[in-house]
Amino acid sequence: MAILQDILYKVNIRSVHGNLEVIVDNLQVDSRKASKGSLFIAIKGSSADGHQFIEQVIGNGALAVICEQLPKQLPEGVTYVQVEDAAVAVGFIAHNFYGQPSEKLSLVGVTGTNGKTTIATLLYKLFSALGYECGLISTVQNQIGNTVEPSTHTTPDAIKLNELLKKMVDAKCTHVFMETSSHAIHQHRIAGLRYAGGIFSNITHDHLDYHKTFDEYISVKKAFFDSMPSTAFAISNADDKRGMVMLQNTNAKKYLYSLKTLADFKGKILENNLTGLVMDVNGQEVHFRLIGEFNAYNLLAVYGAAICLGQDKHEVLRCLSILSGAEGRFDYFISPNEKVIGIVDYAHTPDALLNVLATIKKLRKGYEQIITVVGCGGDRDKTKRPVMAAVACEHSDRVILTSDNPRSEEAEAIIKDMEAGLNSAAKRKYISIADRKEAIKTAVSISKPEDIVLIAGKGHEKYQEVKGVKYPFDDKEILKEVFEILRK
Repeated sequence: MAILQDILYKVNIRSVHGNLEVIVDNLQVDSRKASKGSLFIAIKGSSADGHQFIEQVIGNGALAVICEQLPKQLPEGVTYVQVEDAAVAVGFIAHNFYGQPSEKLSLVGVTGTNGKTTIATLLYKLFSALGYECGLISTVQNQIGNTVEPSTHTTPDAIKLNELLKKMVDAKCTHVFMETSSHAIHQHRIAGLRYAGGIFSNITHDHLDYHKTFDEYISVKKAFFDSMPSTAFAISNADDKRGMVMLQNTNAKKYLYSLKTLADFKGKILENNLTGLVMDVNGQEVHFRLIGEFNAYNLLAVYGAAICLGQDKHEVLRCLSILSGAEGRFDYFISPNEKVIGIVDYAHTPDALLNVLATIKKLRKGYEQIITVVGCGGDRDKTKRPVMAAVACEHSDRVILTSDNPRSEEAEAIIKDMEAGLNSAAKRKYISIADRKEAIKTAVSISKPEDIVLIAGKGHEKYQEVKGVKYPFDDKEILKEVFEILRK
């Protein structure tokens, strides 16, 4: 509970109608959840406008409303606060309501197209190994110390996010590592938070169903760093062509990491195989369990953040050398008899898929086939579908186009969009099987001993979403099941 006036700190207010001394019991942006003692924040969303439900929430007992446009009728006993932007206001209000939790933590945000989950997860594991109580907010899961909380979005809405951070403060967490998606930045879900640091991984083709243009996507990512205070650090990938752009206007202390050029955190790959990476990191040779060039970048970002957070470089590298990555990121299994290598990876953008396939090419010893199973999600960026199929066919020996999470679309229609990106040579390499389980079975059945089967797109996900329903589905479990059948 909190006094309304107290939780309006830093909110850009245009007018107030009613009593600001009322006691707010809970915050709501969903009108269906508003009840006695609620402060309802009316946000104009993409599918609904909260202003349409103000009368309804008042009827359900809400005692105050935050809105951009005042209703025509202002009944007695209800406080109305008119603000410039309700989406921004809810971030500050939630931060204040939950006791400004980010001020009591070292909060590090990770943004970029690929690598966010691995970087955030490695930081969480690293600082836990270094003896700190830590929090993690990620696509795969949220963690408060050793307690796991389910994750529904890469970055939760402002109210849930601040509630989660408050739980982390209460659990004595000192460091929190958070994936910070472009949607969250654009929708102001992180408004009001104070960051100790930010990390940029890379930026490639993704989310153009939401951002409409690539330039807008870049500018949204950049806005995260533009808003950082001088007390924070900002670490960027010097090898990404937008890496320097991200740091142009930030007040934070600037650092770079790189495999290819001079940087504050410089790495060089000495060995890269299925046992892991051997790297030179700022002059020190280290063996890591993670595989592939893309993970070399992730490790450098994590190393850089740890140094910026005041940790000893030798202890950081020692702990990093024994850590595994995030679930569903280059998880691999080997069938007992045929020694077929199965790899499950979350790669769901053209660049992520290219990175994984490039890594696999470097890992194979001779002429083993690369067989790729890949699909694209429904109700998402359609422009990447033909590119995904083209990348898969160019860098694989055989490809099976299948369903991912079709959502409200038909899987066959999504596959047709993917097929549009294939030239005549690529068309000789692929088949389409809409049933994902059958596609995985087929990929393994056409493989020969020591071939490599990549199952791309879903990674850690334990479901497949079809027509609004989430059905249990786990690429790793299906792959293990098929390998067991082969053994018999």
